[in-house]
Amino acid sequence: MTTWQRTYWVVFGANLITAIGMMSFLPFFPAILEDLGVTGLEERMVWSGVLFGAAPLAAAVMGPLWGSLGDRVGRKPMLLRALLAIAVFVGAMGFATSPWQLLFLRLGQGVFSGFVPPSITLVSVSAPRELQGRVTGTLQAALPAGMVLGPLAGERIQALWGVQEIFFFVALAAATSSLLVALFAQEDSSLRLSLERFSPTAVLSSTLHDLRSVFANRPLREGLLVLATVQFAVASTNPQLQLFVEELWTGDPARVEALTAWLFTGMALAGLPATPLWGRVGDHMGHGRALTVAALGTAVVLALCGLVHAFAFLLGARILLGTMAPGVSVTSWGVAATESEQERRGGAFGAVFSVRAFALSLGSASGGVLSSLFGIRGLFLASGALVIAVWALALASKGRRGAAAAFEQR
Repeated sequence: MTTWQRTYWVVFGANLITAIGMMSFLPFFPAILEDLGVTGLEERMVWSGVLFGAAPLAAAVMGPLWGSLGDRVGRKPMLLRALLAIAVFVGAMGFATSPWQLLFLRLGQGVFSGFVPPSITLVSVSAPRELQGRVTGTLQAALPAGMVLGPLAGERIQALWGVQEIFFFVALAAATSSLLVALFAQEDSSLRLSLERFSPTAVLSSTLHDLRSVFANRPLREGLLVLATVQFAVASTNPQLQLFVEELWTGDPARVEALTAWLFTGMALAGLPATPLWGRVGDHMGHGRALTVAALGTAVVLALCGLVHAFAFLLGARILLGTMAPGVSVTSWGVAATESEQERRGGAFGAVFSVRAFALSLGSASGGVLSSLFGIRGLFLASGALVIAVWALALASKGRRGAAAAFEQR
């Protein structure tokens, strides 16, 4: 086993352990808030949304900076920083006595703990170019696995020991992951940029330079646009699923929550084999083309969700969505990997992470407003149409550039 392969498996294990830990508490904010004395239904709904979105929003702001800094001081230190931050901030949530304290800690977690970009970058810069999609896809498969196993672990911990003990479990999981990375992951220090003046001004300047380089790269810029659109479309519909189940389900109302959970579990289970498969598809046909296929497939399935009239068909559509939506994320990382230099890979991956996180936060917050305007079915149809419209605009822009280039050559 080569050095990069050993690092790959160590990082995959660390991502899996951490993802299970994170998903053991994220779905249970309503129960956590009730344990803190927040008993009003509307108040818990508002606080749950705020707490859920706070960390992704903070992480989106910091993603490019951490990615650029990682290119200069090392990706392994950045991954250790992220994992230890989860251990510290999430562990401290076990001592929180108010929602405001939880919010402060969630923001701190978001600022310091984005572990996906440095983990992918650490392995990507050493892996062969022809295996970039396979590497990024398999590493990301740890996330849907965490979505499946994490809530089950969180439910058992609540039943056995209580709500707040979940946070200590997450801290232990993240600390274990950081120990694995510290002991067994290796990084080629030659694949770094030099930072002549290590100062906040120099780091900010280098971050802005990396961002300009990313958005000056046409394939990467268009890939980020498609990623943002798809992530926004999917995120805007997720919070409305329980209401859609209430509309479709004609049986025992007490089963609505369990059926809603199956919509997420079914999608996550479908994503387990699909995520690494999309990496292989990107390696074979090109990540830009694979991104287009995944985005159009996601758009079609979103539109189908708006047309179903029974829960069984909605569940089937969500399973299909689980096979398509991960492809957009995986191939976006693949585009970033193949369109960026090794020494600036962290900056490119940081941009992908930030765009995805911003779209997640904005989509989650906008879904309720949009569904009140268009209805839940209309929201699904409009989300699918939005993805197709953005793809069509990108295709038309590409066609105009090709025609202009041909004219100049004549």
